[in-house]
Amino acid sequence: MTNPLIALANEAATWQSRPMSDTTRHHARRALVDWFAALLPGCLRPPATLLAKALAAERGTGRAICYVDGRASPLRHAALINAAASHTIEFDDIHRDSGYHPGSPVISAALAAAQSRDASLDTLLRAMVAGYDVSSRIGLAVQPSHYRMWHITGTVGTFGAAVATAHVLGCGPTEMAHAIATAATMAGGLQQAFRGDGMSKPMHPGHAADAGTLAALAASAGVTGALDVLDGPVGFAAATSEDRGKWDLALEGLGVVQPIEAITFKNHGCCGHIFAALDAISALKLEHRFTADDVESIHVEGYAATKDICDRPVATTEQEARFSVQYCTAALLLLGGVRIAAFTPEHLADPAIRRQMAKVTVAMAPDLAASYPSRRAARVAIRLADGRQLDRYQPTRKGDPDAPLSDAELSEKFLELTTPVIGARAHDLLDTLWTGDTLPGAIPLTPMALAG
Repeated sequence: MTNPLIALANEAATWQSRPMSDTTRHHARRALVDWFAALLPGCLRPPATLLAKALAAERGTGRAICYVDGRASPLRHAALINAAASHTIEFDDIHRDSGYHPGSPVISAALAAAQSRDASLDTLLRAMVAGYDVSSRIGLAVQPSHYRMWHITGTVGTFGAAVATAHVLGCGPTEMAHAIATAATMAGGLQQAFRGDGMSKPMHPGHAADAGTLAALAASAGVTGALDVLDGPVGFAAATSEDRGKWDLALEGLGVVQPIEAITFKNHGCCGHIFAALDAISALKLEHRFTADDVESIHVEGYAATKDICDRPVATTEQEARFSVQYCTAALLLLGGVRIAAFTPEHLADPAIRRQMAKVTVAMAPDLAASYPSRRAARVAIRLADGRQLDRYQPTRKGDPDAPLSDAELSEKFLELTTPVIGARAHDLLDTLWTGDTLPGAIPLTPMALAG
């Protein structure tokens, strides 16, 4: 059987010189736009702000940008803090079929490495494509059983960060393989860390970016790893999933199909396992013109993660609310959307939202669970006070590859999320990300944003 690690490393190394199509390049730019959209609001919030303070004495010198304070930093320092910031507001991208958020660990590591080495934008985009490819495919190999215990962005993201950094460092197939091998033994991130309150979840991609860059730096210096660590009898897949990995599925289309061209960009600022239900409710509301006061009850059926992770009838903190079907449904009906404003202290304490939450129940539907993770569907049944029963099956989510956000919609999301943080510079940054040919640099945050 083909050694999957060697196959993935060989493929990743080809991005040092292979042609890149305009389509792939454009999708990489889309991912970069979306990463900055999620990053900049997260730069104002813990844990990134707290990490920047905690690590200040260890910062040292460097050329990578830590966007929390705009200061030049060492590669690993910037990768860690930027990755945590970019996952904080739950607006970062998703590789739907593996359930993994690649942008936070991969782009954070790739950009920090590129800035550290004064690399070109082309090098950055190639590193992103390679990192998304390898890590998303490893995610396919271990899902869906991996997600029962592990936070896949923390685990699989380590491989993406390692590959992206190794690409910027100019690693060939052998060094790339050892970077992946070393990354495997440093991957981590537990589901329990975000089943309740706490700040650990954004630190998972932060750790992944840091550990991945360390693995790549080590490999580039000659440090070797166990090249059977992905599929060995006590390797990564065996330890974190039901078997030793679905490697035939993972390697399917290798060299031809690029995962970065099939990425979900979030249209709601909460857990993606809630999206299909929110889209269904939005469609029913548009069609039937009801208000929150008209609703007597809402019943949501989803796949296993919708029930297991997001059935939270009580949610008092921002972290809990972002993972609560009940809260997000209430916010959608009362506020008109589930964006950053939905999670302010004022709205978290709003009695009207609490009353609406009590009307919402959640169940797992076996047929929807069977189609996960390649399909993220929901059924919604709404009973209105006038006796009407409204039902909708939502087969996909707005933003998924089969219902993508357009470039214009992605730009609107970017400006909505970043303008409060960097002011009018948001338009200039957006133009640079879409059409520029140089690496993005430091971006000063506005005094008003920094003041809270």
